[in-house]
Amino acid sequence: MPEKINFTMSALSRLKPLATGRRWVYDSKSPGLALLLTPAGAASFYVYKKVNGRPERIRIGGFPDVTVDTAREEASKIVADIARGVNPAETKRKQRGELTLNELFDLYIEFRATPHKKSSSVATDKATWKRYMTGWHGRKLSTIEHSDIQTLHAKIGKANGKYAANRLLALLSTMFTVATDHGEWKKENPCRGVKQFAEKSRDRFLQAEEIPRFLAAVDGLENQLIADSFRLMLFTGARKGNVLSMQWADIDLAGATWRIPDTKANEPQRVHLPDTAIAILTRLKESAKDSPFVFPARTAGAKAGHLQDVTAPWEVVRDAAELPGLRMHDLRRSLGSWMAGSGASLIVIGKTLGHHDSATTAIYSRLNIDPVRVAVNTAVAAMVAAGKATEEKAGE
Repeated sequence: MPEKINFTMSALSRLKPLATGRRWVYDSKSPGLALLLTPAGAASFYVYKKVNGRPERIRIGGFPDVTVDTAREEASKIVADIARGVNPAETKRKQRGELTLNELFDLYIEFRATPHKKSSSVATDKATWKRYMTGWHGRKLSTIEHSDIQTLHAKIGKANGKYAANRLLALLSTMFTVATDHGEWKKENPCRGVKQFAEKSRDRFLQAEEIPRFLAAVDGLENQLIADSFRLMLFTGARKGNVLSMQWADIDLAGATWRIPDTKANEPQRVHLPDTAIAILTRLKESAKDSPFVFPARTAGAKAGHLQDVTAPWEVVRDAAELPGLRMHDLRRSLGSWMAGSGASLIVIGKTLGHHDSATTAIYSRLNIDPVRVAVNTAVAAMVAAGKATEEKAGE
């Protein structure tokens, strides 16, 4: 349900923005009038109405420069124009002139990315835009040709890899779809027909002879809190973001389970915790401070409240273990691979790793955690045993 209050100057002054994402608050007295608060603290009045079946947001002005009374008067005029068949947003577009590519990106962030994507995905889009498109910001949409996109895709593919090039192509294609939806683009999408690079699924995982090197390198890290995050990535198969944002309230040490409230699939996931993970978490619990997070941020008062960027220590571990191509996500893949080697079915592996596929969701939902528990315990025990066996052999 949309958040609604009676707009007054004092009531709006007390509103706080969200830490991430935009907060929309609607006036209970003036239909369609809304206040947008951004994480940076900016606030603006908008009118939100459907025009010819398509939602439009028409900006009135910034708060508190524009008062509530003025905003309501302007909103009434805009709603009246819409009732007469006039689209104020279209009028503004004509007055403003043609969009630049950077203005289109802002439109995409406001109307497509922020309402429909996770904040982490929105941040990734912004980082991609900043990294690859800075030189294109001022270009008018009409100057963007199919050949420009094709050349850019090939250039990024050669310099930064085919995965980066494909992600950028997908972003640009969606942006031009948004431009079409908002009446800013009436020609064919210039990204259409640009062939993506073929991508191979990555099958890298820790081999038996690599596990002792990896664990020894983790043991040698100066920051053992970060080291424990790497250990849990390996022994639970959870994604980096979920491990780093793990909260004590979601962990049941007695039941050996961890409930991840929000995953990549936009669904909660119940993860079995093998004995090795329980031992790590029990030790951390004994020394835990007041933070609700298992891995609290190193700086007090940090925005997220938990560890986020562990790239530098990961590179230390990777170099010390002499595993140059290993990525953090390969730890997740390692558990799945060792489970397969231990005889676990693909359904059990999918349940363990929280894979989301429409064809198998029903099967996942009926699967009891007991076979998952057995499969994870077997796989983790095999990895630990492999590490010990290799160490013993080296010491002979």
